[in-house]
Amino acid sequence: MFNQIHEILFYGQGGYDFETIYNMPIWLRRFTYHKIYEHYETKNNKTDNVDQSIKNMKSVGATNKTHQKVQVPSYVTKASKK
Repeated sequence: MFNQIHEILFYGQGGYDFETIYNMPIWLRRFTYHKIYEHYETKNNKTDNVDQSIKNMKSVGATNKTHQKVQVPSYVTKASKK
């Protein structure tokens, strides 16, 4: 019970006070706890997906850089000195 109260207070980011959560009906406290839990689970999954895609992009870029040579365009010429 106190673990749920702590989690709701902490992850609710100041939206709840101890007395309100403590006196809340059990079914409503469980509902609130699970909604907050789902919110942070979804947020973590999205962050993990973004992190994974960034790692994939970096690894693809690293392999492409090692296999490709930079080619100087043929239209580049030196400017005449006057």
